[in-house]
Amino acid sequence: MKEIVFATNNKHKLEEVSAMLDGNIILKSLDDIGCTVDIPETGDTFEENASQKSHYIRQHYQLDCFADDSGLMVEALNNEPGVFSARYSGSRDMEKNIELLLNNLSGNNNRKAAFVTVISLLLGGKEYFFEGRIEGSISTEKMGDKGFGYDPIFIPEGYSKSFAQMDPAEKNNISHRAIAVQKLVKFLQAAQAQ
Repeated sequence: MKEIVFATNNKHKLEEVSAMLDGNIILKSLDDIGCTVDIPETGDTFEENASQKSHYIRQHYQLDCFADDSGLMVEALNNEPGVFSARYSGSRDMEKNIELLLNNLSGNNNRKAAFVTVISLLLGGKEYFFEGRIEGSISTEKMGDKGFGYDPIFIPEGYSKSFAQMDPAEKNNISHRAIAVQKLVKFLQAAQAQ
């Protein structure tokens, strides 16, 4: 059975991705391989950050791995917070990040936003990228208590509820991460079948 490292210790992300894998692939976290370093993310794009993380694992542990970088892009804020989504307020406190974003959008009628995930996979010495994107809008207040990050204020297109109001299975069917991971899983399954 194939083992692959997902360069994260975010339990929510691990659960989301594990739920999408069909059991043919064993997913390991950074904890599982003994990596306790906060891998730097200094890129200007989601691709650069994801690639930086996967290359770090490959360099230091010589393991096949993938890493993702995700963020929220708000049209009226010049696509902020973007790559700075996790530390938009200057801290990793999501309550503060959400509060700042809602304040910055206050009085603005353009609430269009998109969640984007880019995955960098290093497999057999080659790098592959997979992107997932979901369009939506930002609510005027927090709604729901499921999920994580900006989920309470992101309403996906075609829905009247936020990601945080959806049960995990529903969110996993449509989220930006789900779209990127589905592409990754198809690729891994095809690679394994060869």
